[in-house]
Amino acid sequence: MSKKKVIILGAAGRDFHDFNCRFRDNEDYEVVAFTATQIPDIDGRKYPAELAGSLYPDGIPIEDEGRIEELIAETGADMCIMAYSDRSYQQVMSLGSRVNAAGADFAMMGERDTQLESSKPVISVGAVRTGCGKSQTSRAICRILRGAGKKVVAIRHPMPYGDLVKQRVQRFAELSDLEKHDCTIEEMEEYEPHIAAGGVIYAGVDYEAILREAEKEADIILWDGGNNDTPFYKSDLHIVVADPHRPGHEKEYFPGETNVRLADVVVINKVVEAEFEAIQEVRDNVREINPDAVIIDGASPLTIEGDLETLDGMKVLVVEDGPTLTHGEMAYGAGVVAAMRMGAAETVDPRPWAVGKLAETFEIYPEIGALLPAMGYGDEQKADLEKTINAVECDAVVIGTPIDLNRIVKIDKPTVRVGYELQEIGKPDLAQVLARFLD
Repeated sequence: MSKKKVIILGAAGRDFHDFNCRFRDNEDYEVVAFTATQIPDIDGRKYPAELAGSLYPDGIPIEDEGRIEELIAETGADMCIMAYSDRSYQQVMSLGSRVNAAGADFAMMGERDTQLESSKPVISVGAVRTGCGKSQTSRAICRILRGAGKKVVAIRHPMPYGDLVKQRVQRFAELSDLEKHDCTIEEMEEYEPHIAAGGVIYAGVDYEAILREAEKEADIILWDGGNNDTPFYKSDLHIVVADPHRPGHEKEYFPGETNVRLADVVVINKVVEAEFEAIQEVRDNVREINPDAVIIDGASPLTIEGDLETLDGMKVLVVEDGPTLTHGEMAYGAGVVAAMRMGAAETVDPRPWAVGKLAETFEIYPEIGALLPAMGYGDEQKADLEKTINAVECDAVVIGTPIDLNRIVKIDKPTVRVGYELQEIGKPDLAQVLARFLD
């Protein structure tokens, strides 16, 4: 029998993991290409031979998903596998229709083939959408477990946008490790808070190898998910974060609904700022999808520090977490909330001053509106971010992204930095859930 030809549709994360789990060294299949979307400038490269295995001595090309019909025709692909996250069901099935119309099967891989088993207990944190509050939930879990005397090692969902061979296994325990591994701003947003809290976090490309390294120094593995993807590891406790600012998405987005169905615990975050009806809609949907899940109410109270104690009457530029504004589709983030609370008179639209890659981002995601996403997937984007911030005519800059942006770019205006941590409201809470888990 001839090999079945496969294209894996991805965004430099789940796609590589699915390949490693199912297709690497599998004589029954030939992966003829990966495709890329969501993340700038990751197409046109290769998944390298050093990672792809003996069946792929030349590596595997990474192509633009926009060419999917041409790729199917050029390669004779029999099947395309959906292997990235944070897509509406409309978007997923529209892509599936394009694939089917081009003559190929359209598939999604299940948990049985893609979840690796650990020798240590695993707690996983996922979400309904990106920007729900996974990171602060993960940090809260780490604090509780460390308080109980456990050595917790976090493993973050992949963001390998550089040299994939060098990024096979990455360990971060000091801020200097961010520079050592040439991290993008998106990577720093996830790793830096763990490091600042005294934790160790792993990431990379080969999640079997990453797991085995992390197990050497951990009592408990914490899977810190990305976007709304499902865990790469078989979990002993799966905690999923939902957002009442986007009610209904727990039944409308891939694979957010899968996460809710797998959940042992659902944290409904940001309930202080949300409308009661929206909170109740999320609660009802969770109970419908997964009636056995424990539901915890949570908030993300803000901390504010920086050059100014007030923004009264000021025109401010708000810089928010990039993915939350782009494929997360949020209209605002913590920076906007903080600006309003501090008395800002106006948030300035950065689009007239946007340059280079940032200008392209606004063209791709016009719904971002009058906010600046902290895009920095490479040196060019970081430079464009710095130029744009300094060109905007404003009195101050409000930084809503989780990292110390002043450490990455030079800002010539007063800045205010916004932080946020999970605060549970009422009972049950994470401490109770984790106590039962430890017992």
